[in-house]
Amino acid sequence: MTSASTASPSVPALPVASASAFAEISQETLALTRRLFVQLQRRPSTLIAGVLQPLIWLVLFGALFAKAPEGLLPGGMSYGRFLGAGVIVFTAFSGALNAGLPVMFDREFGFLNRLLVAPLRSRSSIVFASVLYITVLSLLQSLAIMVTAALLGYGWPGAAGLLLVLVTLLLLVFAVTALSLGLAFALPGHIELIAVIFVANLPLLFASTALAPLSFMPAWLGWLAALNPLTFAIEPIRAAYAGQLSLTAVVLEAPYGQLTAGTCLLVLAVLAAGLFLLIRPLLDRKLS
Repeated sequence: MTSASTASPSVPALPVASASAFAEISQETLALTRRLFVQLQRRPSTLIAGVLQPLIWLVLFGALFAKAPEGLLPGGMSYGRFLGAGVIVFTAFSGALNAGLPVMFDREFGFLNRLLVAPLRSRSSIVFASVLYITVLSLLQSLAIMVTAALLGYGWPGAAGLLLVLVTLLLLVFAVTALSLGLAFALPGHIELIAVIFVANLPLLFASTALAPLSFMPAWLGWLAALNPLTFAIEPIRAAYAGQLSLTAVVLEAPYGQLTAGTCLLVLAVLAAGLFLLIRPLLDRKLS
């Protein structure tokens, strides 16, 4: 008869194996993320341009419409404060839209093939590293814009408002990063990906509430802006700057009805989850 003591050591094997796998995947993800930051350190022009462009928008557009008539903007806020939320979101959006470029260059230069034959615990760490890198980079760029806006007198959202801004930006960055990574594996080369980025950037900016409220737009453009994911990120952040921190507060008077901050965040969360689920079969096929 086999004693109970000889069988008992095998019981905790699964939790130990799971913990070991998680530790190995985390180590791989951090190592690949560090590689991306080393590349950024060697060529910091991407980071500098990513901060300078929205700063120029913030300073020039803020000055251009500084004398806008009273009542033009909701709540009587200054145009600089109104514009600040749009520039913050556009900065995070632009950074996340570029998430697929490092992966695309790795594909073209053959480094991705080396990773695929490397003894990685999970090839998903390649995707996790890109998501982590772009998330950190986008948040740093957005923080720089927020600090600049505060120095220009456009306000600061406060501690609770900063949390709402952070959650909103994270949801947007996750959604757009998923889209960009999917394009990086679906398109034939970086020229096509850059073309998509250029085509998508400005139309999505102008067809949102980043630069003007819905009431200022023609009906057809108001409908487009009310369906634009950027608008769902801009309005909660704009409400945070105005001190409206309740998720049940109405932040957008859309043509199809009123939207609360909580509804906007829910839309962004569903969009992020949906895009990651959509690209998962593509990633599994390309990384297998």
